Amino acid sequence: MKKVYSRPKYLKKVHFHYCPGCGHSIIHRLLMEVVEELNIHDRAIGIPPPGCSVFAYYYLDVDMAESAHGRGAAVATGLKRAYPEAVVFTYQGDGDLAAIGTGETIHAANRGERITAIFINNAVYGMTGGQMAPTTLLNQKTTTTPYGRDTKLEGYPIRISEMLALTKGAVYIERTAVNSPANIRKTKKAIRKAFQTQLDDLGFSLVEILSPCPTNWRMTSLEAWQWIDKEMTKEFPLGVIKDATGAKDAD
Repeated sequence: MKKVYSRPKYLKKVHFHYCPGCGHSIIHRLLMEVVEELNIHDRAIGIPPPGCSVFAYYYLDVDMAESAHGRGAAVATGLKRAYPEAVVFTYQGDGDLAAIGTGETIHAANRGERITAIFINNAVYGMTGGQMAPTTLLNQKTTTTPYGRDTKLEGYPIRISEMLALTKGAVYIERTAVNSPANIRKTKKAIRKAFQTQLDDLGFSLVEILSPCPTNWRMTSLEAWQWIDKEMTKEFPLGVIKDATGAKDAD
């Protein structure tokens, strides 16, 4: 029998700590598949700030540099400037990149830093108990919005990818999901293009990935995967948001 599926070379042989149905495990695999296919293992540096993925260095067999909460883009900028030949990527959740890390991320994108952000959007603060995040949907119940997010009290969900696309230094931004085989394939393709954008020295790149959080959404794994299609994509439509990779610059 022909073998068509195996563990990526640079995904460590350990058990994930993530909850059943969580998307982090899938995304970790996709990242390491792309690293292997692009042959950048010895150049890759990942930066996972605090969050559910804080232990990503247990799973990804590449150099890793932990950052403080929200400071992923700042740390990535320093590493990329110190090691310009490195392929530097952050791995951040919505409570990180779209909240405490907004300033660092917007300015890194505007400067056109040659880094890649892998942005996991599950619409809640996953690690700390399921509180409302900047991306929490309207009427979505969380531990801090028990009656649902109310625009008069908590405002609207932030579409950070669309905001970043307005900066001249952002070259490639796409929103994908990991709730179906087809979407998983599209996510891998987007990650590969984001890394290639960096390898081609074009500017800032980001892939926003809608990811299920069954535990904090209080759903089964199947319900969580379906909820992405039924609800999340209404607020966060999938697709390429900006692609200036064919231009000479990002203007």
